[in-house]
Amino acid sequence: MKQKKRIGARIIAVVGVLTAVAVVLQYLEISIPLVPSFLKLDFSDLPALLGAYAFGPLAGVLIQLLKNLIHLAVSQSGFVGELSNFLLGAVFVLVAGLIYQRKKTKMRALIAGLVGAAAMALVSVPVNYFIVYPLYYSVLGFPEQAVLDMYQAILPSVGSIFESLLIFNLPFTLVKGLISVFISMLIYKPLSRLFKGE
Repeated sequence: MKQKKRIGARIIAVVGVLTAVAVVLQYLEISIPLVPSFLKLDFSDLPALLGAYAFGPLAGVLIQLLKNLIHLAVSQSGFVGELSNFLLGAVFVLVAGLIYQRKKTKMRALIAGLVGAAAMALVSVPVNYFIVYPLYYSVLGFPEQAVLDMYQAILPSVGSIFESLLIFNLPFTLVKGLISVFISMLIYKPLSRLFKGE
């Protein structure tokens, strides 16, 4: 019984630390050339991915949720950006965590991360098109044409929001996920011993 309590306390502590790291990383946004300015790269999915590998997919989703709830305090997007970050990040770590927990090897972690990143990228198109962007239009009063203009400033031939999401957001989201996967491959093994108290 004491052993279970100790393990539970360690999981809570590590999830808390990973959430704190994710919150800090969410502030360190990088603007990327060749994509609209509102698409910014951050590495806040990395701690959630590590949590999903260490303690299962639900731990990763919890880190994503807590990170975005905390970020609401300084939100400049009226919660819409946080909702998007949570939905896409949750798909990423849920898929990766589910695949990895079946067989915990380094190769499996890589495959799990790659599939998770691909799932996040694919899901980003319908999530943005049907949920996130309509909320930007209605909640923030940001006209659809103004959003399209930002894409067309980079690629004038883009004819619609849906096309923009396929050309810009899908690869951007995939690359963002892949960066977290490759960093996790470098640091997970030594960190896993700390996570588990070995």
